[in-house]
Amino acid sequence: MKIVADSAIPFLRGVLEPFAEVRYLPGADISAADVRDADALVIRTRTRCGAALLEGSRVRMIATATIGFDHIDTAWCAAHGIEVSTAAGCNARGVLQWVGAVLADLSRRQGWQPAQRTLGIVGVGHVGSLVRRYAEAWGFRVLCCDPPREERERCGFLPLGEVAREADLITFHTPLDATTRHLADAALLARTKPRAVVINSSRGEVVDGEALKASGREWVLDVWEHEPHIDRELLGKALLATPHIAGYSEQGKANATALSVAALARRFGLPLAGWYPPQAAASSPRPIAWQELCDTVRGIYDIGAESRRLKAHPEDFEALRDGYAYRREYF
Repeated sequence: MKIVADSAIPFLRGVLEPFAEVRYLPGADISAADVRDADALVIRTRTRCGAALLEGSRVRMIATATIGFDHIDTAWCAAHGIEVSTAAGCNARGVLQWVGAVLADLSRRQGWQPAQRTLGIVGVGHVGSLVRRYAEAWGFRVLCCDPPREERERCGFLPLGEVAREADLITFHTPLDATTRHLADAALLARTKPRAVVINSSRGEVVDGEALKASGREWVLDVWEHEPHIDRELLGKALLATPHIAGYSEQGKANATALSVAALARRFGLPLAGWYPPQAAASSPRPIAWQELCDTVRGIYDIGAESRRLKAHPEDFEALRDGYAYRREYF
């Protein structure tokens, strides 16, 4: 059995080698020649998986150590008998803590308390549900929009336009697909309050960057169109800007690798069910009061300092992302 794996996936080396030949390569460099005789791939977003990479290979499984899968042509894979496994939910708490850092920073610089703000959440899956739970406990008025969930479950979620009209802050937590590409476009942004803040940590293409610049609204971005070649004007005018690391917690990365290993174990009968990186600290989820968050978050994660680094060196976007020191989850 042969596995080709992205060399930047943490905690993975040595885990699969007793059961397979494993070749580690930079994700962006994995080629059709590399995967031709591979049975499985373990990748991140830097590896585009479709006919160009996989045609004629013997690959039967792709495990992506990411929550998103817009880098994979899932329809082509399904038609060619290739199973795709994601790490959905792996970094939800890491993204929650990034959102918490954003909200605490904006509260401090703009002089408001949660009870004075309405938070709109677009996409109420693994991440959005956590953000909703904590934001409501912190005292925000929270409005949610998730059309697929609303259709399935009748949760009482609101239409996107209504959330846009009411929210002082609107945070996006959707996957990227045909229905969400440029979801935040000129028409939607025009419906928001003049002082609304747009927050995006989902995928860059969910927000139309040109429309955002023209909107007169303010924004906080972790994800960008055309990464790593990000729009310098969009970067410079952002209230806060980070290099696609919202979910980069130690526990989130450990979860992603563990879920990928579990998928391979199930598909190929490997004795690795329940494996988790022994070197990763355990997460200890807990409630946290708003004041405690404001008092402690910069000691764990100084988002303002990180934003200043990216703004000073936008040409280092990939280096800042790839060299990121995973922060620990503390709530």
